[in-house]
Amino acid sequence: MTDAAAPLARTGAPLAWARSLPLTGKLGLALVLLWLAVAALGPALAPHAVGAFVSPEVFARPGAAHWLGTDYLGRDVLSRLLSGARYTVGLALAAALLASGTGTALALLAAVGGRWLDEGLSRLMDTLISIPSKIFALVLVAAFGSSLPLLLLVAAVTYVPGAYRIARSMAVGLYQMDYVQVARARGEGRLYVARAEILPNMVGPLLADFGLRFVFIVLLLSGLSFLGLGVQPPDADLGSLVRENISGLPEGASAILAPALAIASLTVGANLLIDAVSGKGRR
Repeated sequence: MTDAAAPLARTGAPLAWARSLPLTGKLGLALVLLWLAVAALGPALAPHAVGAFVSPEVFARPGAAHWLGTDYLGRDVLSRLLSGARYTVGLALAAALLASGTGTALALLAAVGGRWLDEGLSRLMDTLISIPSKIFALVLVAAFGSSLPLLLLVAAVTYVPGAYRIARSMAVGLYQMDYVQVARARGEGRLYVARAEILPNMVGPLLADFGLRFVFIVLLLSGLSFLGLGVQPPDADLGSLVRENISGLPEGASAILAPALAIASLTVGANLLIDAVSGKGRR
């Protein structure tokens, strides 16, 4: 392959991977990419200011003026949905990255660090995982008040133990493989072995686990917001939009149906993509 053709091959690789997915995987990928785009560009595309009162009619039906109707205060639902997705997707993505990254790093240290380090980290994670995740999150948020950094920290800490246990089970098994023993025999350090020999062979399962962490955190943050302990006014995430428009449920107002369907489509899309990627890895 010529040097000029190499960038084209690299550009075509993601497209070839996407085309190789089953139909459900393509649907999941489309939904995930849609919500990532909404999170990145949504506030700039919102037709109205997030907190602007645009109509005297509350829970107005969707129409040409307001594509998703208005909420319980006469604000544009589409504008608030586009803005709220930024908090739901952004916080969940950051927390999932932090949880998976921390759990994987600790698991690699446990695998190569010797028995005592492994035992200490494993017992610490067993202690954390024994605490119900939602109770843990509720106690911390109720005690210290809700803020974006705290929500990020709570969501990440809640799911570090699960990420650690998955990564450790793989790392400990890989540490016994022949190629790792050869690296140790030629004098490579433990950190090198963890980074260069073990971690690359864990990437596929870790990506699938990361997707699951993302879905769990979306649901956790949405649940906290529904209880009034998540993102606080005047800002709102998708869970907050459901909670604040709950009075429109008897009449089937779009102000409550739209964010609920948004949460559902995000989590279903992520699950479809995870299942497709995991299935490709097993074949």
